Amino acid sequence: MPRHFGILIPSTNTTCEAEFCRVAPDFQVHTARLGKDGKTPFSPSLDADITYQSKLLGDSRVEAIALVQTSASLFADDYDAATVTRMTEASGVAALTSAQAIGRALRALGASRIAMATPYSPDVIARAKRYYESNYGMTVVAAESLGAADSYAIGKMDAGMAQAAFSRIDRPDIDALVVPGGNFPTLDWIAPWERQFGKPVITTNQAALWAILRAMAISTPLPGWGRLLAQMPAG
Repeated sequence: MPRHFGILIPSTNTTCEAEFCRVAPDFQVHTARLGKDGKTPFSPSLDADITYQSKLLGDSRVEAIALVQTSASLFADDYDAATVTRMTEASGVAALTSAQAIGRALRALGASRIAMATPYSPDVIARAKRYYESNYGMTVVAAESLGAADSYAIGKMDAGMAQAAFSRIDRPDIDALVVPGGNFPTLDWIAPWERQFGKPVITTNQAALWAILRAMAISTPLPGWGRLLAQMPAG
């Protein structure tokens, strides 16, 4: 019998399910969709939806749950703590956010100086810089916005835009390249980017999957999708 885990994603996300199922075909992924308050494309999902959908995922007896909406964690200092508590209490299983997963993945790989290329607006990038520097001790050496107007645009973006951005901002003192954005289709690019730039590449969906599997006490390597999943470091 396959082992099960759950993911919570914004209702506009069209990428996570495809990427998670491709990378982890031996696991059963259960997905729940969340409404948003509609204020901005990167606004957090509704707390009530997170609670309700976490409960339903718990009913399916998943082993762990991840909220795959990295930008949500950037808008309040206590968001991760409050949301993880909400998810765990509703589901009865271990929970995490994809923003946490990225930070933990960077630490697990020994990275401390990073560059980001992301669909996020400059304002959200500034929040991401503060989040990773405050919570994980990272130094964000450089970052570039790819200028997505909304979630639907992110799902249709060419990952080559991130590659071009990294070509502009990468430098020898950068330890890792980060691509936040769960709806940004980047799966097939991770390994080629690592070969091109000679350093780890961390994406939202890749990091979230790694963190979920580690929460399930699984360390079996998943080669072909970047150094993080190939090595499965503890974190």
